[in-house]
Amino acid sequence: MDRTSSVKRTTKETKINIKLNLNGKGRHEISTGIPFFDHMLTLFTVHGFFNLSIDAKGDLEVDFHHTIEDVGLVLGNAFDKALGDRKGIKRYGHAVIPMDDALAAVTVDLSNRPFLVYNVSGDIAPGLNFNISLAKEFFRAFAVGCGMNLHINVYYGDNEHHIIESLFKATGRAMDQAISIDERITGVHSTKGAL
Repeated sequence: MDRTSSVKRTTKETKINIKLNLNGKGRHEISTGIPFFDHMLTLFTVHGFFNLSIDAKGDLEVDFHHTIEDVGLVLGNAFDKALGDRKGIKRYGHAVIPMDDALAAVTVDLSNRPFLVYNVSGDIAPGLNFNISLAKEFFRAFAVGCGMNLHINVYYGDNEHHIIESLFKATGRAMDQAISIDERITGVHSTKGAL
């Protein structure tokens, strides 16, 4: 079953090209111009077992926001396209991931109803150019682009880097579960008959 996609998006703020293979091994070629973001997307890919190529150029001289949000949107579109009619997928996924002092849980529902719940404390002392707030913008755009319910809960953590890292790893793991094919499911996994 072919579960690949290629999505391009060009605006006055960003130019993004993403190639995705859901039946991958965690291979990655990621370049956004934001090294920490590249690192997080690499973790997401490796822990989700996707093959992912991202080439993004944005107006980083203005700020990181446009690039981070637009990558989230295009990545969500790539998942949506690769999932096709969503027949046979498990639909739900959940992962709890520790990273030193931080513990995060991510739950997804590939329901075609985008919604983000982001329970991350605003009391974390910022230590990065890529921060908790920018991570939220990425995940919001990703949820909208993919058409999924995305619930992110950080139970605790002091180090911003560790918190964000646990979020990306957990999201990769949860997505891997949700996109997995279950041979028992012949159509879409919904009593409505449609997602």
